[in-house]
Amino acid sequence: MTAIPTLALSIGWGTTLAIKTLIILAIIPLGALILGYVFLLKMMSHMQSRLGPMDPGGFHGWYQLVGDGLKFLQKEDIMPAQSDRRVFAAAPAVVVLSTFLVFLVIPVGPDLVDKSLNVGVFYALAVSSLSVIGVLMAGWASANKYALLGALRAAAQLIAYELPLLLAVVGVVIQAGTLSLQGIVLSQQHGAIFGFGGLGQPFILTQFFGFALFLVAAQAELTQTPFDMPVAESELVAGYMVEYTGFRFLFFFIGEFGTAFGFAAIAATLFLGGWALPGVHGTWADILGPGVLFIKLMAVAFLMFWVRFTYPRLREDQLQALAWKVLIPLGLANILLTGVFKVAF
Repeated sequence: MTAIPTLALSIGWGTTLAIKTLIILAIIPLGALILGYVFLLKMMSHMQSRLGPMDPGGFHGWYQLVGDGLKFLQKEDIMPAQSDRRVFAAAPAVVVLSTFLVFLVIPVGPDLVDKSLNVGVFYALAVSSLSVIGVLMAGWASANKYALLGALRAAAQLIAYELPLLLAVVGVVIQAGTLSLQGIVLSQQHGAIFGFGGLGQPFILTQFFGFALFLVAAQAELTQTPFDMPVAESELVAGYMVEYTGFRFLFFFIGEFGTAFGFAAIAATLFLGGWALPGVHGTWADILGPGVLFIKLMAVAFLMFWVRFTYPRLREDQLQALAWKVLIPLGLANILLTGVFKVAF
C-alpha cells in the first residue's frame, strides 16, 4: 500500500514493494475466502436452517473450511487424456489472477492504496473481465462438450452484463467528475446533502438505481444464482469446471469468492463512501479506513449472497433478455437523469 511517505523511505523501496505484493497476493484473497466461506455461508445456513454445515468442529461448524480445504488438496489431480494440458493447467491461474488485479486500485485509506490511478474505475472493470479468458481456456482445453458449452454460455453472459455494469458506474463518474476511485471517495466525503455536509454525500442516495443495477450485473458477472447457467449442474454437470479436480478446482472456488468481495469493495467505494467516515481525516482515517471499508463491503456481499441463496436459476433466454431489454435501457436512463441534474444543479 502506498503508505505514509516517511515509512516508505525508512524501510526502502524494495521492502515496500514486497509488503504490497504480500498483501495483495496473499492476505486479501485469503481473507475474502475465509470470511466469505465462514461468515456468509454460515449466516445463510442459519437463515435456511441447514444443519449440516453448522455441525463440524463444534462452534458453528468452524472446521468445515479446514475439512473442505484438506479434501481439495488430497484429491488426485486429473487431466483428460485429450485435453490441451498447458492451457488446461493455466486456466485456473488466469481466473485467480484477475481477482488479484482488482484489489490493486481499491483504496482503504487516504494514503493506503497500492496503485492510485487516475483511471482506477476503468482499470478495475477492465481487469475484472479477464476472468472470461480463463473460463474460455478451461472450456476449450477440457475436450468436453459440456465444458465447452458452459464456457460459451459464460462468455455470452459476461459480455452481455459488462454493459449494464459499466453504465451503472458512469452515473457515479459523472457526479464525482473523476475516474479515480480515491477521488470518488473524497467527493462523497466532502459532499453535502441539501447544504448539510456533516454526513458527506454517499452516492447511493442519488445513484440508488445505479447501485441496484451494479449489484444485478455483478451477480451475473460472478455466474452466481440466479445467473449460474454456465455451471448449471442439471444441464451441464458443472459447466466449464466439469473436468477439474483437487487444487485446480479450488482455484476456481477462490476466484469466485475473491471476485465477489472485489465487486463488493468496488460497490462500497463507489456508492457507500469507501473508507471515508464523517469527521475522520488524516492519520485516523488511515487507521480506521480498512475497518470502515470492510464493514461496508460485507454489507454489500451479504446482499449478493442473500440473492444467491434465495432465487431460482433463470433460463438462458430470460438471462439475456434481462440484460439487453431491461438493465441496459435502465442504465442509459440513469445516465441521462444524472446528466440533467448535474447540469441543472
